[in-house]
Amino acid sequence: MKSIPAAARAYILCAVLCTALAVLPALRRETPAACWGALALLTALYTACELPACRRRPGDPLPAGTGSFFPVLLAAAFLLPTALAPLAAVPGALIGRVPPGGPGVLRRIWRAAQLALATWSAAATHTLAGGVRPLGVPGEPGPHFPHALLPAAAGALVFCLVLNLLEAGIRATAERRPLRASRRGPMVRSLLPQLVHGLAGLMMAVLWTSPYGPVSALFVLLPMYISGRLFAQYHRERAAHQATIRALVQAVDLKDRYTRGHSERVGHASVLIARELDMDEERIEVIRFAGILHDVGKLGVPTRVLRKEGPLTPEERRVIELHPEYGHEIVRGIGFLGEARAAILHHHERMDGTGYPHGLAGEQIPEFARVVAVADAFDAMTSTRSYSRARPVPVAVAELERCAGSQFDPRMVRALVRALDRYGWEAEVTSGEAPPPRDRLPAASAAPGIPAQADRRVAGRTPGGTG
Repeated sequence: MKSIPAAARAYILCAVLCTALAVLPALRRETPAACWGALALLTALYTACELPACRRRPGDPLPAGTGSFFPVLLAAAFLLPTALAPLAAVPGALIGRVPPGGPGVLRRIWRAAQLALATWSAAATHTLAGGVRPLGVPGEPGPHFPHALLPAAAGALVFCLVLNLLEAGIRATAERRPLRASRRGPMVRSLLPQLVHGLAGLMMAVLWTSPYGPVSALFVLLPMYISGRLFAQYHRERAAHQATIRALVQAVDLKDRYTRGHSERVGHASVLIARELDMDEERIEVIRFAGILHDVGKLGVPTRVLRKEGPLTPEERRVIELHPEYGHEIVRGIGFLGEARAAILHHHERMDGTGYPHGLAGEQIPEFARVVAVADAFDAMTSTRSYSRARPVPVAVAELERCAGSQFDPRMVRALVRALDRYGWEAEVTSGEAPPPRDRLPAASAAPGIPAQADRRVAGRTPGGTG
């Protein structure tokens, strides 16, 4: 178990002391009974929302903003006196799940202090911005629209800001890194969810003070809670998808060292083409998978054939040309790949019908396969490997344009050219070895109208791409 450095312990102690000073006025002055009753209900509600996180498996992802149910805390900030509101966060934070590593008790204490300070800051900002606090002032009317929106938005933004700053501070002291390097991603990315939480918290406060009472506030909380759980489930499924893709790509890279890194770049080039074709984001994500996994069928090809240094025999050529069908069989049962499966099967088809495995022609070839075919051939020609130097991007583009119509879909070639003009392209070395002298490089092409092979082992064998 990792120990927490002394600087981080001191930082946590300061946070706890600041929390104690923030809530001390609520304990020293007379507070209306309605405030204590609301505090008890909000504390119990927030604690109940934290209980599912305690049962989350250690390997499950925890998307930002979905682990702690912040609308309840913001409702407390908008309803209760400033000094009393932070107490709503403490019990739930103390029993909630914390990341592994280091003393669990100390981490829970830190989490409680962090949320309490953020809630206090939101409550203070809400008051300074002119927000009313009906449960803290007897006879005060409840919040009303539209005047309540600005104080609530200000409180939610400060809540987010304080949470992020405190988190960056503890990471900086615990990991001994600069404060700027300790932040987790752009802070702007978390502002919109916090504004939504603030609006939900305000709606809870409005309903709480309505004639229907606190029970009506649950009608705001319930859909937020359900949507939060669904969002977390989506992230878990997405993480599982990404892990599946990574495992398959790593297996291919380990087996065929000549194409290491090629799959990721084909996925990137496929996305560039898809964006130029104005595909929607869901299809773009799938086509990225298609590009990354287009060579997964090489797992079914004997390693001795993939790594053979000399030209392949006709029999070996037939074996390696089975890799699209092998790939399709491998991914057949992976439902989330969708159209990517057809691209994996048909990315070596040609527009003139002379490709493989089924000899499809023109529009018979699935759209995703036509995209991946262009991306595959482009990266093959522009990659530097242990046996060949990369062709310049303009030369590779000219080769694709020359083969447009016979081998490649002209629309996909034009889309790639537009994307390259807009974003450029940085070819990468896919092998640690230096390329051989120029006089030892393979011939550019064995037949007219066919792009030069990037793989000397299959020269003249597979039009475009790496086989």
